[in-house]
Amino acid sequence: MSKSLRLSEKWFRRGLWVVALVFAGFLTGLGGTLVNDLPRVERTLQTDDFIDRAAADPLRDGVREAERIEQEAANALEQAELKRSAAAQSSRSARETFDNWIATRHATAQPDQDTELIARTRALDALKAREDAAQQKVEAQQQVALDARQAQEAAQRKLSVLEYDAEQRLQAEYRRVELRVFGYRLALTLPLLLIAGWLFVKKRKSTYWPFVWGFIFFALFAFFVELVPYLPSYGGYVRYIVGIVITVLVGRYAIVGLNRYLARQKLAEAQPDIVRREELSYDTALTRLAKSVCPGCERPVDLKNAEIDFCPHCGIGLFDHCGTCDARKSAFSKFCHACGTSAHPTARSQGEPLAGAAPA
Repeated sequence: MSKSLRLSEKWFRRGLWVVALVFAGFLTGLGGTLVNDLPRVERTLQTDDFIDRAAADPLRDGVREAERIEQEAANALEQAELKRSAAAQSSRSARETFDNWIATRHATAQPDQDTELIARTRALDALKAREDAAQQKVEAQQQVALDARQAQEAAQRKLSVLEYDAEQRLQAEYRRVELRVFGYRLALTLPLLLIAGWLFVKKRKSTYWPFVWGFIFFALFAFFVELVPYLPSYGGYVRYIVGIVITVLVGRYAIVGLNRYLARQKLAEAQPDIVRREELSYDTALTRLAKSVCPGCERPVDLKNAEIDFCPHCGIGLFDHCGTCDARKSAFSKFCHACGTSAHPTARSQGEPLAGAAPA
């Protein structure tokens, strides 16, 4: 069709296509923002929303309390370890001093030192008692820490069971939310696609076709780009089924359209030549002629052959002669290319003699 358009008309059409694309871009941006915000209609879910709070809260309190007790026991154990180490060191030092004194006592064999021996022995016993007491405190704190750790582990095991069950319920709810959000997206984009289909069938050649095509581009993008990536999979079954359904619908539309087109062509080919040429638009005829096909039946025709004036397939007139200068011209031309005379008032069919000329 571009060969039949005026230069300014070509540029205007290009500008209108730019308008269509820009319009589609703004609609796509608005639609994408809306689609991305759709999940916000659903409340953000957490594991605690599905856990048995009556059973979980005491367990969590028990875990926290056990952690606190264990931490306090660990701190007390450090202090007890230090005191035990100091007591042990004092006991070892006293033992060494006592052993040295005993050795000296045996060497000198002085009976007057028996009283001091008893005192030193008592002091050594006292240090040993302190060391034992420190060891008992260490063991007591170790027992407290062990009890707290075991209580924490027991409570944590019970809590883990509850949390696992809650996590499974949360994942199930996530899937339901995903389906709901997909339903929101589908409820938004499917009507757009249906409207776009109606506009394509009814309005794509209307005066406001740039906005029609812009909306069609937007609807296609919203459905196949914004919606399809969120399509639930379920192992691929849903995607394949949806793909099959879409393919069947598109294929059926194409088959029905082809059959209607062939029926229209068959009906058109049965009409008289002049009626068929009047029903063809000028731009459509020029576009098909530029492709070396018959404007009536769209089958290939050798238009360069000067002996062909009619389509050998459907019989529509392709060339005639100017009524003024008898030049051979296209039957669809509005003016004679040789003399510029209007083709319609004076054009004659192939074989009709010129006015005033003697018959052959």
